[in-house]
Amino acid sequence: MNAFPIKLTSEVRVRLSAMMFLQFFIWGAWFVTLSTYLGQGLKLQGDFIGRAYSTMPWGAIVAPFLVGMIADRFFAAEKMLGILHLLGAAILYYASSVTEPAVLFWILLAYALCYNPTLALVNAIAFDQLDNPEKQFPGIRVFGTLGWIVAGLGIGLMKVEATSVPMKVAAGCSVLAGLFAFALPHTPPKLLAHKVTVKDVLGLDALRLMRERSFAVFIICSLLICIPLAFYYNFANLFLNEKGIGNAAGKMTMGQISELFFILVMPFFFARLGVRKMLLLGMLAWFVRYLLFAFGNAQGLVFMYYAGILMQGMCFAFFFVTGQVYVNNTAPGTIRASAQGFLALITYGVGMLIGAEISGRVVQHYQMLAAHGAVDNLWKAVWLVPAGMAGAVIILFAILFKERPTRTNPDEAEKGMTESEMETGMIQPLRELGRVPPLSPRSTTPHAEP
Repeated sequence: MNAFPIKLTSEVRVRLSAMMFLQFFIWGAWFVTLSTYLGQGLKLQGDFIGRAYSTMPWGAIVAPFLVGMIADRFFAAEKMLGILHLLGAAILYYASSVTEPAVLFWILLAYALCYNPTLALVNAIAFDQLDNPEKQFPGIRVFGTLGWIVAGLGIGLMKVEATSVPMKVAAGCSVLAGLFAFALPHTPPKLLAHKVTVKDVLGLDALRLMRERSFAVFIICSLLICIPLAFYYNFANLFLNEKGIGNAAGKMTMGQISELFFILVMPFFFARLGVRKMLLLGMLAWFVRYLLFAFGNAQGLVFMYYAGILMQGMCFAFFFVTGQVYVNNTAPGTIRASAQGFLALITYGVGMLIGAEISGRVVQHYQMLAAHGAVDNLWKAVWLVPAGMAGAVIILFAILFKERPTRTNPDEAEKGMTESEMETGMIQPLRELGRVPPLSPRSTTPHAEP
């Protein structure tokens, strides 16, 4: 936000909304269908698919360094955004022509290192133009979700999920986003005179909160729940395509639609259920989702697949957004920003990285058993593994986590949700260090996601 904010004009609002639309169209165009392309198009096994998906968590871990220690200190955000998208476009287009697994992994990793920092940069550019971010940002950010939905619907209708076309579509959109970035409002570097340390970037000041048992339980369970979470993000599209579900990419956008709904109704439930029950319901949603996938089929029980997709809203809002609110209400004001960054590192970085590796190995294991006739229903066996993981985390959390009274009343809970929605970008939070001044007396530096 500018030091001397001016009223947000319609022309700037349109440009910011278009920026968000392009940003998440790129991600939604290729990321969801990658497993189908690798598994059906290139005939690669589950272990490599999991490894390929691990590149984005690696990007999430490295991105705070690029944004906090380089971009925030030396470059205007819109120029950095443009350069990264143009570079990413070239890398992703090249990736679409590579079939050698070892080479493809490193190319996807290079792309992840280009794309992940842009998630923080688009938020920085948007916040810098807003005079009332709590009210204005959600209306701009929602175009990112719409971009993801449109990409999924388009790729699904084109019937190209098992080809490299989604990568080429995303690369083309990335060129457009890169060129468009240079027409965005100027957002100069904010930390020219500020020394940024590794501890600042990773939010390690929040480690002292781990001395409180319930907070430590929450952090550990957040990491653990991200391991079964990766099974859905990495293999759901391949699973649906192998089960013969038409337009799988398009139908998976029902998950993003449900996210919008549950985020809107979340304040109602938050005020009545409290943090502990909300978090338990969010984890329970993952458990139920995997059971629906395991026991459904593409004939009479196909509704179970669709119900599993629609569980995305509860999975995301009730656990991840509630978790952001819990951290906001638990951490002292002086380290609240560090605590949010630490949570992002643990979940979307470390947790999803571990989950990508484990999910790939599990799928590979059951693929080998199925090839030898030792498993009758490959995907049922696969989905029962993350269901068991989620169930174990639920039991651990229910026994060990004790909700302490907070200063949050129902009205503040709704406000806190809105701030968390802005901080997470509704999809994936990436730490944005020091770029935006406080949004309210309860929040310090917001952080920047299918």
